[in-house]
Amino acid sequence: MNKPAWQSRVVFETLRAPRPLPAVFDGLWVSGELTGLRIPCVAVVGTRAASEYGRSNARRFAHDLGASGCCIISGLALGIDAAAHEGALDAGAPTIGVLGGGHDQFFPRRNRALADRIVANAGAVLSPFAPEHPAIPHQFLQRNGVVAALADAVVVIEAPARSGALNTAGWAAGRIPVFAVPGDIDRPHSAGCHALIRDGVTLARSAQDILDELPIMKLPMGAQPERCAPADPLQAKILTILNSGETALDELCAGAAVSTPELLAALSMLELQGVIEARAGQRYAIVSGGKRC
Repeated sequence: MNKPAWQSRVVFETLRAPRPLPAVFDGLWVSGELTGLRIPCVAVVGTRAASEYGRSNARRFAHDLGASGCCIISGLALGIDAAAHEGALDAGAPTIGVLGGGHDQFFPRRNRALADRIVANAGAVLSPFAPEHPAIPHQFLQRNGVVAALADAVVVIEAPARSGALNTAGWAAGRIPVFAVPGDIDRPHSAGCHALIRDGVTLARSAQDILDELPIMKLPMGAQPERCAPADPLQAKILTILNSGETALDELCAGAAVSTPELLAALSMLELQGVIEARAGQRYAIVSGGKRC
């Protein structure tokens, strides 16, 4: 990725509480837009050594879920992950990739261009590791915990009996719905999905099977959660400034009398709450219809 403009490290608990995050992490490094976390988030995961059947299903599920108003989360790996991100992008939906190392040590390198597309299309690339931190094998299991923690549901497409995708399902089990897409009974890379189905995970034949199980998707069209005045003093100060209209980042920084990293962290939290929105030219405004403080 070409030296993205880093946002400040975001405290995880404010993103998708009460989802549990691996204990070694307390925040995430962010490149791109976090607004996708405001809508239902579905993790689509599976093997790197995917067949065309698996990749096709990953693209189809992600496309249809994205077109129905979901954000697609995956691990930016080869195979199923990459196909899922591509399907979301094809649908014009936000998608979020979670890395197993730091942004400056991007892995796998073959997916750099995909990561750039994600960020350029109102998505985000996240990492629980500092930018210079290398991608080490055991970290991908921890990364899987972040993927599950950000999601409202997990869909496993083509996974062998021992795989990172099953690890992601394990992080999600008992907290959010988990689905598995069946495959060819003779393919080793279908064994993990079939084991999940045998053990009681819901079989998914289409995106509608997932949408039917997401309570958040059953809200009346146009319904919006009530927004409350933030308890955080800096966030309240930002909203007071924005009450007068769209404001540039440097003006907000001067008005709030804080450093740029502190301000960006507070702005990210307000964006995730759906209270404010980022606009062109590093300008911010209260979301139309949002509560003014």
